[in-house]
Amino acid sequence: MTDTPARLLNLLSLLQTPREWPGSELAERLAVSARTIRRDIDRLRDLGYPVEASKGAVGGYRLVAGTAMPPLLLDDEEAVAIAVGLRAGAGHAIEGVEEASVRALAKLEQVLPSRLRHRVSTLQNATIPLTRGDGATVAPSTLTALAGAVTGQERLRFGYRAGDGTETKRLVEPYRLVSTGRRWYLVAYDLGREDWRTFRVDRVSEPFPTGARFTPRELPAEDAAAYMARSMARAQPELDLDVSFEAPVDFVTGRLPSHLAPVATGGTSCRLRTRTTDSTEWLAVRLALVDAPFTIHGPESLRTFVADLSTRLGAAAREH
Repeated sequence: MTDTPARLLNLLSLLQTPREWPGSELAERLAVSARTIRRDIDRLRDLGYPVEASKGAVGGYRLVAGTAMPPLLLDDEEAVAIAVGLRAGAGHAIEGVEEASVRALAKLEQVLPSRLRHRVSTLQNATIPLTRGDGATVAPSTLTALAGAVTGQERLRFGYRAGDGTETKRLVEPYRLVSTGRRWYLVAYDLGREDWRTFRVDRVSEPFPTGARFTPRELPAEDAAAYMARSMARAQPELDLDVSFEAPVDFVTGRLPSHLAPVATGGTSCRLRTRTTDSTEWLAVRLALVDAPFTIHGPESLRTFVADLSTRLGAAAREH
C-alpha cells in the first residue's frame, strides 16, 4: 500500500479496535514493512493520536486515552447508532447534554453518507420514545439546521407559529440555541422587527439558511442564557408554588419534572415549595398526573383554576 494518507486511515481504523496490535501483524495487514509501520505510528502521534507502544519481542501498539479527543473513524453501524442516539438526546432536550448533542449531531450529519442518513431516518421514524411529557419534542433536522446557521453565522428564514396560533415568516440572525430542560429556544436578532427575540423551536417550521453571512451583534445581556431567563420572566410572572402530597417523596419526585423537587415531610408525605414561571394551566395538569392526593396551599390562582377544572371535568364525565 503506497498511498500514505489511505494507509494511515487504515492503520488508525485498526488501532481503534480495543486491543494491542503487534507491529508485525500491522505490517502484514497493510502490506508494508515494520519500519514503515513505525514511521506511520509517529505520524499519527504528530496528529494528536495517543498511540502507546509496549517493548519486548512480542510488543505492540494500542490507542489510549489522551489529553484531547482526536477524530474517530466509525463504520456504518457505529455511525448509525451514534446518530440515532444523538437525535434522541437532542430532540427531547435531555438536561445536561442537550447543546452538546445538537453540536455533535450537526457535525455528524454534515458528513453522513446519504445511504446512512436514510437508515437513521427510517429507524427514528419506526420508534416512539417514552417521555415524561415535560416539554414538546423537536425535529432533530430543525435543530441541526438552526445549529448550523448559528455556527456558520448565516442568516436564517423560517415560519413561526405564535402562542395564539398566528403564522408569520421570519428572517433572523441566529445567535444561540438555549435549552431550558423542557424546551428548546432560539435567541436571534429579528431583522423584520429590528430587535432581539426568542423563538420556541417546536414552533419553528421549514428553517432555511440563506447563505448570507453576518457579523454577530452585541447581545443586550451577559450571555444567551441570561437573556433567555430575562425574556421568560417578562413573558410569564413567577408563582409561589406550595403543594403538599399524601405520598412518599420518591414516588412524587418520579412523576414531576426535575425543576419541581418536593421535600419529604414524613414517610408517606412530602411538600413542594418553589418559585416558578410555569403557567397555571400546565401546573394543574402536572399535579394531577402525579396520581396522588394533594393539597394546594398557594397560589390562589392555581387553587381556583384546579377547582374550576374539576367542575368542568366532572360535568364532561356525566352521562346525558
